[in-house]
Amino acid sequence: MSSKIEKINLFKKLFDHKKSVHSSVSAKTDADHHQPHEHTDRIMMPTSPSTSNTLSPPSPSSLLHPADSSQRPIDPFTQRQMIKTKKIKRQQGSSRFINSMNKELEPLPAIKDAPVGDQQELFIKKLKQCSVVFDFMDPVTDLKSKEIKRACLNEIVDYISVTKSCLSEPVYPEIITMVSYNIFRTLPASSLDRAGEAADQDEDEPYYEASWPHLQVVYEFFLRFLESPDFQPNTGKKYIDQRFVSSILELFDSEDPRERDLLKTILHRIYGKFLGLRAFIRKQINNIFLRFIYEVEKFNGIAELLEILGSIINGFAIPLKEEHKLFLQRVLIPLHKAHSLQTFHPQLAYCVVQFIEKDPTLAEPVIQGLLKYWPKTCSFKEVMFLNELEEILDMIEPDHFKNIMDSLFKQISRCLCSSHFQVAERCLLLFNSDAVMNLVEENIDRVLPIIFPNIYRVSKEHWNQAIVTLVLNLLKQFKNMNPNLFNDLSNKYKDYIQTIEKRQVEHEEIWRKLEDLNLRHTQRTQQNQAASLSSSNNSSASSSISKRFSK
Repeated sequence: MSSKIEKINLFKKLFDHKKSVHSSVSAKTDADHHQPHEHTDRIMMPTSPSTSNTLSPPSPSSLLHPADSSQRPIDPFTQRQMIKTKKIKRQQGSSRFINSMNKELEPLPAIKDAPVGDQQELFIKKLKQCSVVFDFMDPVTDLKSKEIKRACLNEIVDYISVTKSCLSEPVYPEIITMVSYNIFRTLPASSLDRAGEAADQDEDEPYYEASWPHLQVVYEFFLRFLESPDFQPNTGKKYIDQRFVSSILELFDSEDPRERDLLKTILHRIYGKFLGLRAFIRKQINNIFLRFIYEVEKFNGIAELLEILGSIINGFAIPLKEEHKLFLQRVLIPLHKAHSLQTFHPQLAYCVVQFIEKDPTLAEPVIQGLLKYWPKTCSFKEVMFLNELEEILDMIEPDHFKNIMDSLFKQISRCLCSSHFQVAERCLLLFNSDAVMNLVEENIDRVLPIIFPNIYRVSKEHWNQAIVTLVLNLLKQFKNMNPNLFNDLSNKYKDYIQTIEKRQVEHEEIWRKLEDLNLRHTQRTQQNQAASLSSSNNSSASSSISKRFSK
């Protein structure tokens, strides 16, 4: 009995020893897991010597249920939904900055209350204070500091607007640094790429920037800075360089239309202030368009960049340089083939018209480009092409019109007989333009034979009564222009229709005869088969009878 008791006590001691070893190893592993590593960006507070050398073992409950749930490892098999949610959340906003524990801002005294000699120094301090950025994806953190920064931004906007001679040379680098810290960031993935969110959001609803309460004031401040009468371009060009402009252009891909609108104004001011950056800006815009056309076809700021280009083209000197003509032919015209043309077509058409106003000889290659990229199955794009075509025909020279007249009116003729009533209607409204009708009247001998067959057929067969009415009015106008030609074409078309009908009747007669011949052949085949079957039956019967008699 005593031996059994000794064995039980021995097992208890071994179990207690294993348990103590396990708890000490777990505590050490947990401490190593919480220690900061060299590659982490988080700022850790140093520990005191008295606490860093002592290590108390954690309780079993803390090991099983850690207080910080973010430190718990995620099982990818049982918690897949948590991983998916975290991935989507990282793509929701662009206001992702390095977390810092030293973000608490303290309010500075107002600039207007400071002595004149101390205002510049206080202005620089406020600029540095505004360089601190916050994460607006978490609306409840740093509320006090966010409000201090917003008030500070509004104050420096008012200060730079009303104070004269406030832009001294030491202020320029601080302003550019503050603006760069606030606006330059990595943009989130496009809404088309957010598989988890795109299904829940309306396709037409844009994604707004979360940090816009601060970002808007920063943009307003930078715009006031560029428009200030005290602004010196010679000093500013040291800090607003090609790298800065490239970063500005990348921000045009933002999905927030408010940000793109302010960027458009800022880039236009930079283009006007810095002559040395003009060629570089045009080249970078050219590269963005080429990448949009031939590579990704996803860029949110095409319309704003085209609007800037419209004002730039308006200032081109005459005669146009060869590089500008190549830009029209190799960049602007291929932009018409984009699937998202409706988002920027008015700005694109304005740029093209500006080129033609500068050089009317460009109307011919522009129309040839439109005919090359003319949509085949997209009706609303056809309507946009017809709108642009009318503006070009209002400015084209008669000599250049003759060179592209045949191919142009072949396409117009195809649009006339479109089953989509908006395409047919917009095409017919081309002839309401006096410029178009004057060109047609001068070349009626070549234009009317091309479009007359389709016009006549539409007047008889189109399903929309409004289209039929417009076509009948157009036929009357053509008849008044040249009655003899109109009558000749009418007679020729009627003869052609009669010939077609006669040929159709002949075809039907031939097919009827073929069907009769086929029917006769089938009947003869059936009769022959029946005769052969009956003869075989008779022969078999006679052979059986002869066999019986022979027996």
